[in-house]
Amino acid sequence: MGVNDGDEGLRRRGCSCTKNDFLPEESFRSWGNYVQALKATPLRLKDRVLTRSLDTTEIHEIKARSEHEMKKTLTWWDLIWFGIGAVIGAGIFVLTGQEARQEAGPAVVLSFVVSGLSAMLSVFCYTEFAVEIPVAGGSFAYLRVELGDFVAFVAAGNILLEYVIGGAAVARSWTSYFATLCNKQPEDFRIIVHSMPEDYGQLDPIAVGVSAVICILAVVSTKGSSRFNYIASIIHVVVILFIIIGGFANADTKNYKAFAPFGTRGVFKASAVLFFAYIGFDAVSTMAEETKNPAKDIPIGLVGSMAVTTLAYCLLAIALCLMQPYYAINVDAPFSVAFEAVGWDWAKYVVAFGALKGMTTVLLVSAVGQARYLTHIARTHMMPPWLAQVHGKTGTPVNATIVMLTATAIIAFFTKLNVLSNLLSISTLFIFMLVAVALLVRRYYVSGVTTTSNQVKLIVCILLILISSIATAAYWGLSKHGWIGYCITVPIWFLGTLYLAVFVPQARAPKLWGVPLVPWLPSASIAINIFLLGSIDRASFARFGVWTVILLLYYIFFGLHASYDTAKASGENDRAAGGTWKQMEEGGAISSATDPNNTSANPGA
Repeated sequence: MGVNDGDEGLRRRGCSCTKNDFLPEESFRSWGNYVQALKATPLRLKDRVLTRSLDTTEIHEIKARSEHEMKKTLTWWDLIWFGIGAVIGAGIFVLTGQEARQEAGPAVVLSFVVSGLSAMLSVFCYTEFAVEIPVAGGSFAYLRVELGDFVAFVAAGNILLEYVIGGAAVARSWTSYFATLCNKQPEDFRIIVHSMPEDYGQLDPIAVGVSAVICILAVVSTKGSSRFNYIASIIHVVVILFIIIGGFANADTKNYKAFAPFGTRGVFKASAVLFFAYIGFDAVSTMAEETKNPAKDIPIGLVGSMAVTTLAYCLLAIALCLMQPYYAINVDAPFSVAFEAVGWDWAKYVVAFGALKGMTTVLLVSAVGQARYLTHIARTHMMPPWLAQVHGKTGTPVNATIVMLTATAIIAFFTKLNVLSNLLSISTLFIFMLVAVALLVRRYYVSGVTTTSNQVKLIVCILLILISSIATAAYWGLSKHGWIGYCITVPIWFLGTLYLAVFVPQARAPKLWGVPLVPWLPSASIAINIFLLGSIDRASFARFGVWTVILLLYYIFFGLHASYDTAKASGENDRAAGGTWKQMEEGGAISSATDPNNTSANPGA
């Protein structure tokens, strides 16, 4: 089956739901084929681990596997408001109170600075990729080009987890502020099931209803979603300004006397969780495919929205901790209760309304972004290609949107916010770290240009940066008062980065927009993201481990064989000249002659 035949088949199927919509690849045509594919798993896994896609493949051929193209309707102005709408939501309105009271005290503002710095470094890395590879796949596409199919799939699973959990957390927070607006407690709108574990027994039907409404908006139109987000975000910004001004008007500097009651460790521990407050900007990068002028619009949209967001977060955190002592802050609705505590009872309704507006836009932008990620992943057949279909009339990925928001609604119905926020931060920090590594690979390695000697130097330097960053994070987590370990790990990170900067020549210059201070900026992004990972609790890492095992099982039994067959059928193995290693390196599958299940090269076999 050639690639053109596959495209025609996709158009014939339309919106059907047959087996061929989900598993059309040769390996799944019969049980015999599937058994043969499983026997070839080691060979295929080697191929997918070493395979790197090409910019042109992602931009043209992979994109063409959707039934219709997405409409280019967005400008930098849309992206800035999408960025603000995507980021400012549950993180600031809920987690600020939780972390100020339990982990950082008034020093929570420093936690926002640390997590904001990490987020801004990641924004720079994302921006260069989004400008040069303007497709809906976002970080999945970037990692597929630079680190290969297998790493991209592991990241893809965590991207999807990030979006589902993030949407669920915001949907549950929506219920909390809706309760405040109605002068009720959140528990009044939730169904308590005492026979279930505490973290999963507070059922939230309102979160499900909100997710359903957002799904309809996201399916109808991207530009329509942009207009709704624009209007809602303006209202949201007005409310944020009101909270900042009102908070400073009711400030009591005595509340800042115990500035960091939990010490430095509390500040960084809060930073890891508050990173949740900054996620969402990566959703803006998935809209590159629908942007009129990516080279101009994406840098302005991403960097501009993140700068505005970081400033707003710091001012909001200061205002909250000036109004109330940190130990009196309400965890569920901190700003509303803080205004009530200073005698502005009416203001809590303004805050609750603004929070609801903010969370609604976060849910909307998240829904738009997560569907586009899933669409691009499905284009590679790592996920069923049924999810890659774009509706001809609306120009939106309807199937992917419905599936993702259904998963979001189910998680939101059962799971408490604290469980969601920690797990979400792990997935997000892990992905951002991988994107920074991918940027170093992109700048310093080009097949046929980079010498073998420089390849080895690059690998050694990246390993030094990663190992020293992991060691620093581990030492931080295990040693509460030690400092000797940092005297070893930090210089190793510095020397690894310095050697890369001085002795390894860059093999590629950015065509349109480039990250400044390479390799220092992406190396710092790697170090900070890994360090923040070291501040997250063990239970969250255990849940993360379970999810990773599930991902790998799916990949070994389904995703690996589907993506391998698709790579062969599309002729990717013919693009690179030379030996097998070069073919894999340049984005082609191993020749079908080396695979015992080679019937996909000959449909009549």
